[in-house]
Amino acid sequence: PALAQIHVDGAFPSVCGSVPVNSHGGTWPWIVSIHKNGVYTCAGTLIADNFVITAAQCFSSSNPNVGDWTVFLGHQRTNPNEVSRTVTTIILHPNYDSNTNNNDIALLRLSSPVTFTDYIRPVCLAASDSVFNSGTDSWVTGWGTVQEGVLLPFPGTLQEVEVPVLGNRQCNCLNGVGTVTDNMICAGLLEGGKDSCQGDSGGPMVSKQGSVWVQSGIVSFGFGCARPNLPGVYSRVSQYESWISSHITSDQPGFVQFSSSGLDTDSSYTCPGLPPPPPVQSVSNPAQCGSVPVNSHGGTWPWIVSIHKNGVYTCAGTLIADNFVITAAQCFSSSNPNVGDWTVFLGHQRVNQSEKFEMSLGVLKITLSQMAGSNIALLQLAKPVSYTDSIQPVCLDMSSVRTFQTGTQCWVAGWGEGKGAVISSSFCVCCNLRHASIFSSLNKTCNFTYQLHPFNLLLIITC
Repeated sequence: PALAQIHVDGAFPSVCGSVPVNSHGGTWPWIVSIHKNGVYTCAGTLIADNFVITAAQCFSSSNPNVGDWTVFLGHQRTNPNEVSRTVTTIILHPNYDSNTNNNDIALLRLSSPVTFTDYIRPVCLAASDSVFNSGTDSWVTGWGTVQEGVLLPFPGTLQEVEVPVLGNRQCNCLNGVGTVTDNMICAGLLEGGKDSCQGDSGGPMVSKQGSVWVQSGIVSFGFGCARPNLPGVYSRVSQYESWISSHITSDQPGFVQFSSSGLDTDSSYTCPGLPPPPPVQSVSNPAQCGSVPVNSHGGTWPWIVSIHKNGVYTCAGTLIADNFVITAAQCFSSSNPNVGDWTVFLGHQRVNQSEKFEMSLGVLKITLSQMAGSNIALLQLAKPVSYTDSIQPVCLDMSSVRTFQTGTQCWVAGWGEGKGAVISSSFCVCCNLRHASIFSSLNKTCNFTYQLHPFNLLLIITC
């Protein structure tokens, strides 16, 4: 998807994670070089115009002297486009453990904001609900040793290496059970040969989603460099969204929900001493989802919800868990909708009248799909709902292949006009929930009728 199709929370949605076309400033304009008393110490990443993220291990004390530190930006090697800033505040994670490297993360506030150029740009950060499956392609950059014991030769040009994510369960087994926590993410080749190394600490590991680069990890530790079956370990950035946001009160970094498709092969990985993998969780409880209570007076479709913007009915949606609703992305006119405008009504049969069994909730988060051509969104409700005869979640099709044959009977429910594809809340007085029985159609027929793009018919649309 194009940059505009990816939902970015924060103050820098138009620049974070982007590399200018034909830029001569280097491929990685967010990496910074951190020096203590004039000596290179660590790498870091620009995440806002006056904040850098790095590793807590770069600082030998819990109360480092800010006067010792300087940050160089636009620094691929010595060049006229670099700028430097001193540091006014160093914020170490309060639960950083130097023995285990857990919570190995720190924030640096720069002495003054930097101006973004082709050489200096912030990266986007992985949001808290990001998923990086095993095999996710990633890049690590830094000025560390090029192999164990071999220093980076003059003139110290920035180095880069491509490595795949390795799941935490397998990484734990390889590095020693208990070594890798949920606050960490691993990457590397099982055969070795590619890795971050000494001197790269604090630098970024990034993955590309569409045209946007998203930081998934901060170089933290490893056993040697690029050794077989010993992947590098990084601080998992997505675990720290709330902590980062709490310290950057204005001009927030851009947070992006990174998504991995398919099942994660790491979920079933096991070895001696490793707790068994958690049971696979579906979106809703399979024993409860998709069922309509016998003799229910709450309606035939207890999962349908009515979505209102500033008090006006806008779209329908479906309850899929006690605090999540699925709907269409087209219901939101911008890529960054204001959650305060939206209310969801559940147990709601008549769209313009209150009812005995209904309840309403605000919306905590709106996530628009980042897949090209898709039309889907998730709403996180302000709090979980209690299931009743009138409010139940639906089950979702979990198959990655088409399981609905041509002619399968389907039901559609909603408050629309009952003709065409126009949703309206003004055509009736009470706007009763309506439903209709329809049949699935062969996608070739659908494609011929609507002239849809073949990609959509193959992957993300059913007729």
